[in-house]
Parts: sequence; structure tokens; C-alpha cells
Amino acid sequence: MSSIFDRYAKKYDSWYDKNKFAYLSELKALKKTLPRKGKGLEIGVGTGRFAGPLGIKFGIDPSRKMLKIAEMRGIKVKLASGEKLPFKKASFDYVAIIITLCFVKNPLKVLKEAKRVLKKNGKLTIGIVDKESFLGKFYRRKKSIFYLRARFFSIKEITALLRRAGFRRLAYLQTLFSFPKDIASIEKPLRGFGKGGFVVVKGGVA
Repeated sequence: MSSIFDRYAKKYDSWYDKNKFAYLSELKALKKTLPRKGKGLEIGVGTGRFAGPLGIKFGIDPSRKMLKIAEMRGIKVKLASGEKLPFKKASFDYVAIIITLCFVKNPLKVLKEAKRVLKKNGKLTIGIVDKESFLGKFYRRKKSIFYLRARFFSIKEITALLRRAGFRRLAYLQTLFSFPKDIASIEKPLRGFGKGGFVVVKGGVA
């Protein structure tokens, strides 16, 4: 998958400009779940579109070209995969994984690695396109170069993975109640899931 993101890094990044209000709606939902302070890491930082405005200072990704753009946005980056993070145990106060899980080979291992690098009482925030939502069904049908080999998750599936990885006290927030191209203002996120195409899940470690 990293070769696709290397080849189309700029095309990927431009989506956020073309779908400005969908992007800003996602940011608003994510921001509500992230700690206001502490050392943060984004697994699958991509071009830094989320890490930058959310104040996440560290990021890893397997795509060199993506990381170059993220670095320009002020992120401290490392070339790595989510399955093998180049950090010591208990290095971060919080970890974010936004969209990334649908592209990794071993999502459970990525979540276990996230738990490993989190400090005691650390927080995890995940952003996914709900497989069972109108948006998830649309992306699964669409012949996108990015989603061609993606594996989407339902909320039930992602909840089971998080619990297997050792995360507890899960909370859900949803946004994107229309297709991204049709959103003309920043949406207010709602608790739970089932209506929005983009769902944020927050969990903690003991």
C-alpha cells in the first residue's frame, strides 16, 4: 500500500482541500476526543493533515513521500509501520490512528503496539469510515485507487479488536451525515454511531 501512497501523495493530500467542510468536520470530532496536553503520536500520519491542526507532534508512516509533506507541516516523523513502532514502551500520553487501520496488514498488532507505547492511563483515538454506513458502502463500491485494497470495519468489528488489544472505557462520536462533496458547513458531531459515515472511537488503558 505504501507504493500507492508514494505515487499519489499529492493527489491524496488535495482531497482535503476539495472537501474542506468534510475535513473540518472530521477534525472537530477528533479534537473532542484528544487530550488537550501531553505527548502524542499518530500512527499512519500520512501528509500530516490531521496531526498538524490537532497538535500531534510525532508521526510514523511507511510512505516516504507522505512523510516529506508531513515534515513540512512541522511533524517529527519516522519511516515505520504500525505493526513495529520504533519507540520504547510507555513513550506517549496518547495515540491517534485515523483511517489508517483499513490499510494495515495486521490491525490487531497495530493496536497492541499502540497500547505498548502508551503510558499508564494513556488514551487512544481512532477514526474510521464505518463499513455499515452509507459512506462505507459507497467507498466499498467506488473504484478508488486508495480504497481498492482497503479493508473497512464495522463498529462491532472495531470494538472487538480494541477490546482484544486491551482497551477499555470505549466512547463513540460520529460525523459526516452527507457525502463529503455535499457538506457545505462544519457539522456538529453527535454521540454514538449509526448515522454518520465517519466514527471516532476513544479508549483508554489501565
